[in-house]
Parts: sequence; C-alpha cells; structure tokens
Amino acid sequence: MELSIIQNLIYEIRGQKVMLDRDLAEMYGVETRILIQSVKRNKDRFPDDFMFQLTKNEFENWKSQIVMSKSDKMGLRRAPYAFTELGVAMLSSVLHSKTAIEINMNIMRAFVYVRNMLVNPPIDKVSELQKEIKELKEYIDDVFSDYNDINEDTRMQIELINQSLAELQVHKEAITKPRKPIGYIHQIDEK
Repeated sequence: MELSIIQNLIYEIRGQKVMLDRDLAEMYGVETRILIQSVKRNKDRFPDDFMFQLTKNEFENWKSQIVMSKSDKMGLRRAPYAFTELGVAMLSSVLHSKTAIEINMNIMRAFVYVRNMLVNPPIDKVSELQKEIKELKEYIDDVFSDYNDINEDTRMQIELINQSLAELQVHKEAITKPRKPIGYIHQIDEK
C-alpha cells in the first residue's frame, strides 16, 4: 500500500495522530469486527495511550469533517476505535498474518513520515523568497534611515556654512563700501 494513501488515513483526534479501526481492518484485509475482537481478546496490550473509542461528540464531529457517501455512513453504527502509533504497532502482535505485518511496517513508516513533516516542515520556496525580500526591505529601510540622519547632519552643516558666508558677505560689504570723503571739497570755478 502506498505511503500517501496511508498518510491520508491518519487523523488528529484529541491532539494525537491516530488511525481508525475500519481503515486498519480494510488495510489488513479483515472485517472491522474481527480486528476489534482480536483487540478485545488482548485488552491488556491496548491501554488508553494505545487505543481509545471516540465519544459520541467526537464521532459526530469526525463524520461531519470527512466527506462520505451514504453507504459509508450506513456502515458506521458505532463510534470507531482510534489507534495511536503505539496501538498500531501493537496490532502486529495480535494479528499474525504476513499481510498484517507487512501493512503494519508501512503504517509505521507513514506515522514516522507525518511526525517528521510536523517537526521539519518542507521549505516553501515562495515563503523563503518572501522572507528574504522582507529582510532586504528592512535592511534598505535601515540604510535610508541612516542616510537621512547623515543627510540631516549635512544639511545643518551646509546651513551653518551658508550663515557664516552671509555674515562674511555683510562684513565685506561694510569694508568695501565707498566712503564719503571727510573734509571740504573745493570746487574750482572754471571761467
């Protein structure tokens, strides 16, 4: 059985990744009631952290989330049992067929794959590029902010230089302004 098919049969219920009895029975090639009978005969091997039965509320909620045909709904008379990864591993000890052991290995691989996907999600190239662009934009904003600070300092210095030049110009004009002669001016009569 393909890994992707098994992965699609792993649900999250009560914060745990689980597989349901009917899906497991189908994969093992047995009826659901046979699988449950084998589990009940070995009840001490299936504590609550290995297997639990869905409550009525969980069952109704689960049915509404999963798209099923009417024939599928007809087959669900009772709330299914959910097997955690540990419970699925224990199933191989109560179902002794070669098919059950082979399917069980594939199921365990699927659980490991799902756990690895949760711990190390695949790198999305678009998200990675968006992140890099955001970092680059922040860097450019910082550079322009620094540039504007330098620019402001430069503007103030230029303003001080212009003010000093204006003062020098006023002073120079005062020095070079033609003076009125002091004293009497003789005018010579031309006759």
